[in-house]
Amino acid sequence: MAAQSEHARLAQAGYEALQRGDASAARDAFERVAAAGVATPQLWLLLAQARAGTGAERGAVADALDRVLAAEPRHRQALVLRGDYAQDDRAACSFYALALSGAPETERAQPLLRAAQDRLAAASRRFADHLRAEVAGTDAGPRFNEAVALVTGEKQLFLQQPTSFFFPGLPHRQFFDAAEFDWAPALVAAAPAIRAELEELIASGSGSAPYVQADPTRASRGHALLDDPRWSAFHLLENGVPHAANAPRCPATLAALAAAPLPHIAGRSPMALFSVLRPHTHIPAHNGMLNTRLIVHLPLIVPERCRLRVGNEERAVRAGELMIFDDSIEHEAWNDSDEPRVVLLFEIWRPELTAAERAGLTTLFSAVGLYDGGQ
Repeated sequence: MAAQSEHARLAQAGYEALQRGDASAARDAFERVAAAGVATPQLWLLLAQARAGTGAERGAVADALDRVLAAEPRHRQALVLRGDYAQDDRAACSFYALALSGAPETERAQPLLRAAQDRLAAASRRFADHLRAEVAGTDAGPRFNEAVALVTGEKQLFLQQPTSFFFPGLPHRQFFDAAEFDWAPALVAAAPAIRAELEELIASGSGSAPYVQADPTRASRGHALLDDPRWSAFHLLENGVPHAANAPRCPATLAALAAAPLPHIAGRSPMALFSVLRPHTHIPAHNGMLNTRLIVHLPLIVPERCRLRVGNEERAVRAGELMIFDDSIEHEAWNDSDEPRVVLLFEIWRPELTAAERAGLTTLFSAVGLYDGGQ
């Protein structure tokens, strides 16, 4: 009992000494408690601060902090301090990142975690600069460059996350090169004729509808542009059949699409439309339903300041330049101009799918549409 009382007295004396700025006295008191084998995680934290205040070796401070983290691995203050006393930047980053992980914004605004964010960013920059300098003479191509950007933290990893159906084993590619598709040059060559038909549709003043429309038979996911004409569509092929009003007015467009590998699934596809994004409209980040398809954009009417982001890559939208991407990866679009942006939009099969896989998927997706819920 007397020993416990003495340890408590020493701990209190050490705390008071630390409060008045006497790190040496505080360290002496805390070291005696620690030597007795009765130090709590909180006392080890105070000892670490006292050791730091007396200029102790880095290892001695780190050892005290390790005692705290052995008992409380997510102790934020100990993690930040341990990062300060790590042997190198990479080790420091691991402690800072864990300290920040899951911290609410209100806590991140506090001095402790704000400092951790600044130190993590600085250490990350030094690490990135080192790697960039080492690989400066390497010409390994865009995939290598993206891998470097991911390991340095300059880019974030985005993977396929379709909302309805996932087919395993398909490469996680954000954008595809139009040169990979033999039908693409003819489509681009037809762009003037396609635009002429689009302009006639627009001039008619009819035939468009909001791109995202509420389905009264389904639960709403609350899309930001639900039933909003700022993002609208002139459908050409809808749910697998030609649009009664618009398709007959766009024969050149439909002819240009004939060579593309459009899925043909009863009640679902092919789908093709002119997508109209009004001025100063942002399509929020979202994921498509399937990873078995790619989305194709043929930009037709494109003012300045129109952008498309897929995953960690953002590209400017330019008239006549095909954009082919996997919409099961998070993506978003902007029209920051004062004029509408219009693209021809349609879906194609993923090129990696075999003929047998496409046939199986056609049967599967058709069966989904045929199911009546057991009624």
